[in-house]
Amino acid sequence: MATLKQNTPNAHTRILGIGAYRPSEIVTNEDVCQWIDSSDEWIVKRTGVHTRHRAPADVSVIDMAEHAAREAMAAAGVTGEQLDAVIVSSVTFPYLTPSCAALLADRLDATPAAAYDISAACAGYCYGVAQADALVRSGDSDHVLVIGVEKLSDVIDNTERSISFLLGDGAGAVVIGPSDVPGISSSVWGSDGSKWDAIRMTHPLTDIRAVEQGGQRTFSKDLVDPETGEMPEDATLWPTLRQDGQTVFRWASWEGARVAKEALEASGLEPEDLAAFVPHQANMRIIDQMVKVLKLPESVVVARDIAEAGNTSAASIPLATHRLLAEHPELSGKPSLQIGFGAGLVYGAQVVLLP
Repeated sequence: MATLKQNTPNAHTRILGIGAYRPSEIVTNEDVCQWIDSSDEWIVKRTGVHTRHRAPADVSVIDMAEHAAREAMAAAGVTGEQLDAVIVSSVTFPYLTPSCAALLADRLDATPAAAYDISAACAGYCYGVAQADALVRSGDSDHVLVIGVEKLSDVIDNTERSISFLLGDGAGAVVIGPSDVPGISSSVWGSDGSKWDAIRMTHPLTDIRAVEQGGQRTFSKDLVDPETGEMPEDATLWPTLRQDGQTVFRWASWEGARVAKEALEASGLEPEDLAAFVPHQANMRIIDQMVKVLKLPESVVVARDIAEAGNTSAASIPLATHRLLAEHPELSGKPSLQIGFGAGLVYGAQVVLLP
């Protein structure tokens, strides 16, 4: 009987290169306060956000992803032909299908690389790193491109204040490949679907599908005002993001710290062994709380990209890492704990050697 053949695994993996794209349009807190009843002081005190980048109408999710990917590939010394897989994490690619990754692979001359998207919101980048690490270690791939990219300005209502004023646009990318030394620890990832609606869209896309009935456009009964029987204006039909801020804050502050501790333990390192900590840039107070719970020494450089970039969901961690390395190039090759958490609710964390 013939023996099934399997690939020869790679012993270790690491991040070979990183890239980023930040849109040119900058929205300040003063700009935000034109839409909501707030102040720069309140926003900074509650969130730590001063500005956020937002992409103009002619810059798409795929455009931002391509810019970040090309920088990461150049840094890694890898061409499109050398990519075996392309993984894109995003909740704002405007097509349910086909995937963003397939189109991106074509733009990067990476055909016939495997290509697929991940919908894991703010944990999506860490999910992608976990999958890329597994693909390379298994021997199924030699080089995997992982991208976190969001155009959150497409799915917000500027006049609501539960989440929209926090959000920004951007893209971050890494190339993951084989290594002579361990460069990515075991990942700790999971979900808590009992809080599925803590971060959510206002309604599903099926609620805005119009049908012709007797010459008039009618919509899902869920969108009809029960008192007046009237349909909403078109501007309110597009689903936008909302969150239960207190639920998310408590969960992220404590559960996030627990997951980060587990990831650090899984890596075999102690807090004092870390050179950097790159949490999802959701809220400066959450970051501060996690640093406190983890008892990180002052020698650990903490990423605080949220002050300039806001919350960019799946792009958050690679963007923050990219800025950290630009400001602290001496961190290259040193261990960094990263953790993402968000809608689902989902989480993912691992320790990586910085490229």
